[in-house]
Amino acid sequence: MNLLDPRAKFSAPDGEGSVQVALDPEDAIKGAKVFAVYGKGGIGKSTTSSNLSAAFSKLGHRVLQIGCDPKHDSTFTLTKKLMPTVIDVLESVEFHAEELRPEDYMFEGYNGVMCVEAGGPPAGTGCGGYVVGQTVKLLKQHHLLEDTDVVIFDVLGDVVCGGFAAPLQHAERAVIVAANDFDSIFAMNRIVAAIGAKAKNYEVRLAGVIANRSAATDEIDRFANEIGMQRLAHFKDLDAIRRSRLKKCTLFEMGEDDPEVLAAQMEYIRLAQLLWDGVEPQEARPMKDRDIFDFLGFE
Repeated sequence: MNLLDPRAKFSAPDGEGSVQVALDPEDAIKGAKVFAVYGKGGIGKSTTSSNLSAAFSKLGHRVLQIGCDPKHDSTFTLTKKLMPTVIDVLESVEFHAEELRPEDYMFEGYNGVMCVEAGGPPAGTGCGGYVVGQTVKLLKQHHLLEDTDVVIFDVLGDVVCGGFAAPLQHAERAVIVAANDFDSIFAMNRIVAAIGAKAKNYEVRLAGVIANRSAATDEIDRFANEIGMQRLAHFKDLDAIRRSRLKKCTLFEMGEDDPEVLAAQMEYIRLAQLLWDGVEPQEARPMKDRDIFDFLGFE
């Protein structure tokens, strides 16, 4: 199966030197608030996405989380299991999508959050953007987006190609997860540039940064202030969050009478309400790689 769609049309360049597959207007997600979560690999995007999905559900919203990583581990703290991916189930019916049922690839998780793992092509063989597109098409064909208030795309790693930036074609706002360290802030700067490139042709705009696994936020705040971006929330490096992953549950299910855990839960609720109410787009100006290299840190 060639994962590059031969019928794809190309849009105007999204960024210098790039030409991306255009989003068919019929595939646009309508009616729901759509967020795409990005950040350096291993920074806690899936933990953040799942707890944010749980927080939205606590506010009474109907939530769908879409994992966009071939590892298909975005939603296991919500569903308590590794779910089959959209690519897995499509392959099982020889890519005859009409033979699939919603229950083949979408599963209900904690507090009613609906979960889909888009998956991806085998390493080095195809485009992750195709997978995201096919997942959204399936959801629309089965009318699964009509009763959804919030869609969260949990996107793998740094943005290195148009395929992994594909969720930005669907999202209203993009958020970046970063720790208070050199590597994740360096990666965040590149992601800010990718969001800006997509914003030229699509409705997506940068919402801001979520500080994660960090006692302090001084370097994140210094960088954000320099480029014109806001910090949306701050989650400390709590052992309870690490243990929640091992217990395969969200932070809201830890059930511990721990002030720090309760504070983190309330921070997720506050963040969900903030995003639901609407965040003004950030007109951030990413730095050149050499400039941010010199800007970060101290002697």
